[in-house]
Amino acid sequence: MTFENCNTDRSKVREAFEAKVIDGLPMENPNAAGIDIGSTEHYVAVPSHFPNPVRTFGCYTPDLLSMASWLKECKINSVVMESTGVYWVPVYKVLTDSGLQVELVDARHAKNVPGRKTDVWDCQWLCKLHMYGLLRGCFLPPSDVIALRTYFRHRSSLVEAATQQVLRMQKCLEQMNLQLHKVISDITGLSGMKMLRAIIAGERDPKILAEMRHYSVKATEEEIISALTGYYRDEQLFALEQAVDAFDFIHSQMDKCDIKIEQVLGELSGSGAPTPPGTNGKLKSRNRSKNQMNFDARSEMTRIFGVDLTQIEGIETHTVMTLLSECGPDLSRFASEKHFASWLALCPNHQITGGKVRRNRTRRGKNRLATALCLAAQSMHRSQSVMGAYFRRQKAKLGTPKAITATAHRMARLIYILVTRGEEYYSQGQTNYEQKYKERQLANLKKQALNQGFTLVETVSGVAVS
Repeated sequence: MTFENCNTDRSKVREAFEAKVIDGLPMENPNAAGIDIGSTEHYVAVPSHFPNPVRTFGCYTPDLLSMASWLKECKINSVVMESTGVYWVPVYKVLTDSGLQVELVDARHAKNVPGRKTDVWDCQWLCKLHMYGLLRGCFLPPSDVIALRTYFRHRSSLVEAATQQVLRMQKCLEQMNLQLHKVISDITGLSGMKMLRAIIAGERDPKILAEMRHYSVKATEEEIISALTGYYRDEQLFALEQAVDAFDFIHSQMDKCDIKIEQVLGELSGSGAPTPPGTNGKLKSRNRSKNQMNFDARSEMTRIFGVDLTQIEGIETHTVMTLLSECGPDLSRFASEKHFASWLALCPNHQITGGKVRRNRTRRGKNRLATALCLAAQSMHRSQSVMGAYFRRQKAKLGTPKAITATAHRMARLIYILVTRGEEYYSQGQTNYEQKYKERQLANLKKQALNQGFTLVETVSGVAVS
């Protein structure tokens, strides 16, 4: 078989597959277009009755404006494209500003295309699926929330960069056999940074360095003197100085980012009156950690959502900020708490074949909010609360990984209910929760015994359980 015949056969297979998929379906979007997003060029397909239904456009802004003009000339009112990296962002911006309705879809929903895969076929397949209403748009928050998300994600990357500098500090100290990080829990704290800056300034006497410790340090003066007795090397001191300077610079960048975040939060509408920038008040240094925002973000979160979500066990201000930056203040865009948990990929994904569940593992995802909720759930291991009791019960039954997912799923459902209903969180207490769980277990045991023709009897009193 020649190469041309092989391609012809593949085209026939594809056309037969498409005809089988869309046979008998009503056309919901007759004036639709599909775009295959790329890094340097974009392939755009319109319905086949137009002349030259597939065109290629570059990635520059004049090219995108030309794309929007051509789509409007073709009377297109709805456009669909895949969420490819961040290359879709400028295309989405230009098309929405031109008055077109743009839907962003998951690439996994349109990848099952038989035959040869090309960019031309991809955009045509997207166009055809969208014409018959077979694609579902992704969730996108409003523009003001997108600005907050950009600032908050950038701040998270700064926190990660600061962590790398801390590791470099510890590496330099280890190579000089200065075991400061083994007698002080945090070398970037008040005592640790004071000692590091003195070492960089030229101080070498371990006794003088030990006197710089804070009164809350548990290590004794003799232990700190032993830990700071080492071999000072010029190259390692230079690397240490560079790491400390980079650490200070990154934290100054975080402070500037906090100012922007505070401004965006003040402009977001909520149940209360907007807070003017700069009037929210700065947190005292002794009341905030190094990576915590330098303004009262908890009050702003309460104003915007209408409820204090930090009352939930394990949920902190950083988790609530992640919720706001990823979803926005309006969670009613999700139909129910089940849809919200499914979007987070925290619920079982049942795959049923022949009436049997073949697989029910959760879907793989990289949702930042789901990651934050899993970290919050993991912190409930020793918590004497309702959420901690639930986590330990799920851990005994399912294991630690699944218990973390189940607890995060419970938190997500609880957050959705509180935000959409505007209700305050009320904790029933660990004792009350465990008592109700025992009552449910007893009721199930009585029901099973009754079905088998038995009666439950207390071992101590010998009285039948009614």
